[in-house]
Amino acid sequence: MYKLIVLAIFIIFSSCKSSKKITDNQGIEEIVFDTLVYSNAEFEALEEAKELIPYNPSATRKYDVIHTKLAVSFDWANQWVLGKADITLKPIFYKLMAVDLDAKGMVIHSVKSKGSDLKFTYDGMVLSIELPKVLTKEEQIILSIDYTAKPNSSEGYSGGAITSDKGLFFIDPTDTDPFKPSQVWTQGETENNSRWFPTFDKPNERCSQEIYITVQDKYSTLSNGKLVSSTKNDNGTRTDYWKQDKSHAPYLFMLAVGEFAWVQDKWNDMPLHYIVEKEYEASAKEIFDHTPEMLTFFSDILNYPYPWDKYAQIITRDYVSGAMENTSAVIFGEFVQKH
Repeated sequence: MYKLIVLAIFIIFSSCKSSKKITDNQGIEEIVFDTLVYSNAEFEALEEAKELIPYNPSATRKYDVIHTKLAVSFDWANQWVLGKADITLKPIFYKLMAVDLDAKGMVIHSVKSKGSDLKFTYDGMVLSIELPKVLTKEEQIILSIDYTAKPNSSEGYSGGAITSDKGLFFIDPTDTDPFKPSQVWTQGETENNSRWFPTFDKPNERCSQEIYITVQDKYSTLSNGKLVSSTKNDNGTRTDYWKQDKSHAPYLFMLAVGEFAWVQDKWNDMPLHYIVEKEYEASAKEIFDHTPEMLTFFSDILNYPYPWDKYAQIITRDYVSGAMENTSAVIFGEFVQKH
């Protein structure tokens, strides 16, 4: 393998233009080519390396999640998510007798299919479900899961630019801090959305999505896709129904809840939403003023028009990273919010 690496480097040298012909690496510190920088120090480090970088494969997918339907509300005092998930899936190739779903830090109340209870085991991280029959690749099944998610139960450091892996965050949930608004928001990258709903939480999965979010009527909600309906309930709550028709990765599912000002804009007849705390409503268009210009630039230079239903940008408190590029609904940290 080492000889192959050296041969590959030699071939690259042979194919790159340079003002200096390389026949020996002795005495050469660095040469800039059209497509790479040759560094003698890096070459020597390569010679000394005895182990290859470990292979990091994509996740093995035994089944394909076709669609995820969620209904969630919140226990603000305990900082829990009260959820129901209908997950439509099918085998990718081989027959299936059981399904493992990522579900971290939850209480699983029941798992059903067509109203009938299914047997399951749960270890706090993985929900293993026995299917009612052997499933072939031509067949789909909808698994209905009633659960309570407790994202605070196993917080840790996510790594890199993300400082927490809770997946879903309650900000001032009991409204005790006079200088901070009450909010809920999510940060799923790369495998943390399974802390607030069961899924196959791998970046190489794709599925469509719909979500019903029930909150106090004073709050607004944001999620992926289009807001299909908003229904007031008898108990002073409201249920917003968001639908994302085009498939995307589970880590890009998002929701945000809080008292926000929504400032509307438009790009090619597509709605743009600049969502800020009410104090900053008059400044929202200045904060996000280049958004239409950037959408045009990238659509033109890539020759691929922006494909989603909307483009929303929301600013939240105590965000655990700089920003997160959730599909059609990007979350920013509060440092973006200013006059």
